[in-house]
Amino acid sequence: MINSKYNKILTVILIIVVIVIFGLLGFWGYQTYQRYFQQRDLDKALNEFNETITGPIIGGGTVSNTENQSGNYTVIDNGVTNNGSGSSQSNVVTYKGFTVLGRMEIPKIDLDLPVLERATKNSLEQSIGVLMGPGLNQVGNTLIVGHNYRNGTFFSRNDELENGDSIYITDNSGTRIEYEIYNVYTTSSEDVSYMTRETAGKREVSLSTCTDDSRYRLIIWASEKE
Repeated sequence: MINSKYNKILTVILIIVVIVIFGLLGFWGYQTYQRYFQQRDLDKALNEFNETITGPIIGGGTVSNTENQSGNYTVIDNGVTNNGSGSSQSNVVTYKGFTVLGRMEIPKIDLDLPVLERATKNSLEQSIGVLMGPGLNQVGNTLIVGHNYRNGTFFSRNDELENGDSIYITDNSGTRIEYEIYNVYTTSSEDVSYMTRETAGKREVSLSTCTDDSRYRLIIWASEKE
């Protein structure tokens, strides 16, 4: 009788373990599937952005000016002029309904993402976005925010960045500028001092995301490299 009860208990435990294992494998598979297609769409948007920006890219190379429409990203002819650089910008790329202002690359953490015009609940589910400031590669402090997802996307690896690391931003005029990180710190969610600050006539960016426990903000300051 005792052995029979013992075997039943072992059987129940085995079934629970098998269910948990299959559940974990299913969750991992879904996350991998979701991340693959998300990265595919982001790569398409970046390629479209590269093909449609006008003018030379600082640091070498040129870009072409084309019109196209495919999938989640669209090129719209709207005759916008980039006043900061003086270059005429006739095409604007949108990604899943949000205007793409530029591209951010951080080689140390393998980040390469389109920067969206607006930082809203919906847009930040798709990429990183500008919350406030003069605009990409403009004089002053531009605040760019992004989620810290557990799957490693967007700003999830920003905690690996240190002073001296480089951030590259290409705006929609084709200008690519290297920024050097000079301040990395955490602060409370109530602290907004990093959003607006004097930059002594320099181009600067601030990156903001949540810490892993979502209790604080991880803030990064970077200035145009001289």
